[in-house]
Amino acid sequence: MPSWKGQSRGTPLGYQIFIYLIKYAGIRSAYFLLYFVGFYFVFFGNKKPQRFYFQNILKQSKFKAFFSRYKNNFRFGQVLIDKVAALSGNGSQFTFDFDGEEHLRNMTEGGFMIGAHMGNWEVAGELLKRLDTKVNILMLENEHENIKSILDDAQSGKTMNIIPLKDDLSHILAIKNALDRNEMIVIHGDRFVEGAPFIPSKLMSKDAHFPYGPFYLAARFNKPVSFAFAFKETAKHYHFYATEGKTYPKIKNIKDRKVVSAIILEDYITQLETMIGKYPHQWFNFFEFWEEEKNLN
Repeated sequence: MPSWKGQSRGTPLGYQIFIYLIKYAGIRSAYFLLYFVGFYFVFFGNKKPQRFYFQNILKQSKFKAFFSRYKNNFRFGQVLIDKVAALSGNGSQFTFDFDGEEHLRNMTEGGFMIGAHMGNWEVAGELLKRLDTKVNILMLENEHENIKSILDDAQSGKTMNIIPLKDDLSHILAIKNALDRNEMIVIHGDRFVEGAPFIPSKLMSKDAHFPYGPFYLAARFNKPVSFAFAFKETAKHYHFYATEGKTYPKIKNIKDRKVVSAIILEDYITQLETMIGKYPHQWFNFFEFWEEEKNLN
């Protein structure tokens, strides 16, 4: 079963190639490679999750789903290139529309921004820099180590801090310290690692497991929570969305943690479904997500 192992697509060599092209030939030359890479993943990548998503969830025909899979891969490649550009200090070339910027400005005591593996939340660092708000991105250690050494060499002006999620839970103290400084914590809520605690729920009317951690952290620290996404609309233009920061009931015991975490998740799912409807080709979930999908041969 190709469940998620805590590491996304993208190798150090791939990042190095993109960094080189962005630096010496421009971002559009890096995009050009994607016309070939996109078809490679359509034919030789893990096809099952994309097929299930486009055919069973979005109810597309096999013919339409084929081209949707290509567009999904192509967009993912563009976002990966943009991610490298943003994290290496070249994010100023992108322009934005902002829906909900005022909500982040109102979160003066810091808080959580819960997003998804949709669009490209790294480019939002340009917005957060404009807001003069430090952002701390929570990232599973496998993902963090995969790109850290490459990006450390490329970064000319860090705008974001990465907090790796570790088994020894040392990240909890780093989160607390950041929130005590009224900073923002960014984390995704749409990928469940096999063997980790989860919350069962439904997405697009089908059973799925969501990670417990992001919603538990938001409940534990009792800070405002905003659901935020940034989607690519043209080569250098993004549309950023953020909901109004909401402070959930303060937890007093373990039972409260589970209840409040589930409440936050339900609000998150509402926003996630809305964004899937608007940008169906920009959810980059290349793993078996729904329970029905896992049971198919």
